[in-house]
Amino acid sequence: MNPTVARLTLRGLLGRRRGLVLLVVPALLLLVSAIASGSSADAHGLTVRILGQLGLGTLVPVLGLVVGTGVIATEIDDGSIVYLLAKPLPRWRIITTKLTVAIGVTWLFSVVPTLLAGLLLYGTRDGVALGYTVAVLVAGAAYSALFLLLGVVTRHAVVAGLGYALIWESAVGNFVEGARTLSIQQWGRAVAEAVAGDTAIGADVSLAAAVPLLLVVTVGATVLASVKLAGLTLAGEE
Repeated sequence: MNPTVARLTLRGLLGRRRGLVLLVVPALLLLVSAIASGSSADAHGLTVRILGQLGLGTLVPVLGLVVGTGVIATEIDDGSIVYLLAKPLPRWRIITTKLTVAIGVTWLFSVVPTLLAGLLLYGTRDGVALGYTVAVLVAGAAYSALFLLLGVVTRHAVVAGLGYALIWESAVGNFVEGARTLSIQQWGRAVAEAVAGDTAIGADVSLAAAVPLLLVVTVGATVLASVKLAGLTLAGEE
């Protein structure tokens, strides 16, 4: 990790209007949770729905998309990335530094609100709040890596990311059972189920499949982004 790259990335990420989005979505989750707390006889079911659909299903992919693409896509689009690439710094280190920043920011704005929302809705009972908090941790890292890769390989990273999160995971994944196997949201839910127990949280993907897939996506996207960034450097030199 390079401290200078990390500092500049963090400043650029939080200094733009996207900083408002980073606050709005977590605030919405907390607001809904505060209003809903104590308002339903089925507190467990309500908590699972809110944390699963609004937290893991909406908050995390939106933040991952905004942050993951924001740490590098803007620099590539406006050409300012050439100043960074001109430095005697391995391209993989640039990617891993930006990914570290992306994961850290995604965690900051998703993990804490998810835990607080879970405690507001259901306290510490059945490990539901803890389960979804751990799920947000692992899913947030995978989303950040995937969307960082999209930011490197395409100028339409936001559109592609929305297509994956909204169309594939939310629409197709809800109606086509096989599609759930290729869903970061479902992998995170499997981790939540393992932490809280299958009687507290249900998942459509086994933990044995979810963990390797999370690792493959996170590590694979990081490697591919590093290779692609190195390719950009070579093209510029030629």
